[in-house]
Amino acid sequence: MPAKLLTAIDRFTGRRALLVGDFMLDRYVFGDAERISPEAPVPVLRVLERQDRVGGAGSVALNVVALGAHVRCFGLLGKDTFGDRVDAFLKEAGADTRGLLRVDDRPTITKTRLVGLAEHRHRQQILRVDDEVVRPPVASDAARLVNAVQAALPDADVVCLEDYAKGLLSPEICEGIITAAREHNKPVLVDPARTGNWEKYRGATLLTPNRAELELGVGHRLTDDELDPQAAELVKRLDLDALIVTLGRDGARIVRRDGSVQRFATKPRAVYDNTGAGDAVLAMVAVAVAAGATLEQAVPLANIAGGLEVSKFGCVPITREEVVKELLHGHDGARGKTRGVAELVSELNARRARGETVVFTNGCFDLLHPGHVELLEKAKSLGSLLVVGLNSDASVRTQNKGGDRPIRKEQDRAHMLAALEAVDYIALFDEPDPGRLIEQIAPDVLVKGSDWAGKGVVGQEFVESHGGRVELVDLVEGYSTTGELDRIRAAAAEPR
Repeated sequence: MPAKLLTAIDRFTGRRALLVGDFMLDRYVFGDAERISPEAPVPVLRVLERQDRVGGAGSVALNVVALGAHVRCFGLLGKDTFGDRVDAFLKEAGADTRGLLRVDDRPTITKTRLVGLAEHRHRQQILRVDDEVVRPPVASDAARLVNAVQAALPDADVVCLEDYAKGLLSPEICEGIITAAREHNKPVLVDPARTGNWEKYRGATLLTPNRAELELGVGHRLTDDELDPQAAELVKRLDLDALIVTLGRDGARIVRRDGSVQRFATKPRAVYDNTGAGDAVLAMVAVAVAAGATLEQAVPLANIAGGLEVSKFGCVPITREEVVKELLHGHDGARGKTRGVAELVSELNARRARGETVVFTNGCFDLLHPGHVELLEKAKSLGSLLVVGLNSDASVRTQNKGGDRPIRKEQDRAHMLAALEAVDYIALFDEPDPGRLIEQIAPDVLVKGSDWAGKGVVGQEFVESHGGRVELVDLVEGYSTTGELDRIRAAAAEPR
C-alpha cells in the first residue's frame, strides 16, 4: 500500500479543485491586561501585537495548495478591508480568488479574539467578537456564484463544499452546484455543517463528517453498533456514493450505500489541538480523488493528514513533503516533538492565542541524567509548555568539550528528550549559542541553571525587552555530563 500511496501523491501536482464555502478572517489582538478600567469593572487591554490569519474555507484552500494542487475559491466577501486581507492572504499562498465575490449586504466574516497577559502569566482570551451576517445570499449574488462555479467546472478535477453554517451554502446553491457537477461528471466532496440540515447535500459524491457531525446528520446519538447501519442509511437517503467518517484515534471508515464498511486504523499520536483536522482531511481526500486515487487509497492519506494536523497547534497546512516523509519513515517519538523553526513559530503563536505561556531552555543533553530531568521539570512548571533548544552535533563541537563530544548524535539526543513528559517541543540549532533561536521564538520565560548567575544569560536582554523574564533554577548537586563521563571512564579503566 505505501508504494501505491506514494504513486498517488506523485500525481497531486497540477490537480485542480473548486472550493466553495465560508471564507473568514481570524484576528488576534494581544496586549497587557494589568489594570481594571475606572469606567467599569472590566480589564483594560493595552495592545502590543495584532495578527491576522485566513480561516474557515480558507484553511482548506491553504491545505490544497500545500499538497501541490491548484485551488479556485468561491464565496462571498464584504467590500471592506477585512475582505481585502482574506483575498491577499489566499493569493499570497497561491490560491485563485477570482470566484470570491465582493458584496454589499454583509461584512467579511471576521472573528476577533482579544488576548490579555498580566504579570507574565498565561495569556488568556478575554473576549471573542464575531462580525458576521448569517443568512443566504440574495438571489442575484447566489446566481452569480453558481454561474461562476458552473463556468469553471470543465477545467476542474473535483468540487469541494466547505460548510461552516454561515448561510452561503443554501439549499438552492448546493443543488445548483451539485447538479452541474454531476452533469460534468465531476465528484463533489462535502465537509458538512454542524447542523441537521443535510438534505441540501443530496446527490453529492461523498461527505466527510466526524462522529459528532454524523450524529447531527442522522438526528440522534449513535452507539458503536448503530454507527455503520445508520451511516449506510444516510448514504441511501441522500443519494451519495459513500461517507468517509473520521473517528479520531479509532481511525476512519468508508460506508457505502450497500452497507459495506471498510475500516482504516490510524497511528496513535499526542493530540495537541483538533483545530483544522477536518480541513486537512477534506483537502487530502479532494486532491487524492482529483489525482485518480481510489477511496481506499485516499482515506489512509487523509488519516495521515488529519493525524499530522492534530499534532500541531492552530490551522497549519500539511505539506505533501510531510505526508511523503510519514509514509517512508513512519511516526516516531522524536518527530512528534521536534520542529523546524518556521513550523515551531507558527504553532507557538497559535498556542499563545489560546492563553499559553512559552518557556525555553537549552543545552547539549549529551548524556541524559537526573539533573537534566529535574531542570526540565522545573522549567516546565514555570509555564504552559516547554521548548528545548538542542545543540546540533556541529554546535556541540564548537563548545570545546573534547574531541569525542557529542557522545550521542543529535537524533538520539532529541529522541531521548522527546520521551520526557515535561518536554513539549525540541528545536535544533547549529550556532554556538541559542541567541538567534531565542529571538525567533520569543519565549515568555527563559530558564537556565543557577550556575549561570552573574555570567550573563544569552537572550536575557531580548526576552526582557519583550516583556518576558529570566528564571535561574537550582541544579541537582552531583550530576553533570562531564562528571558522568569521568565516572564511566574511570570504571572502564579499572582492572577486571
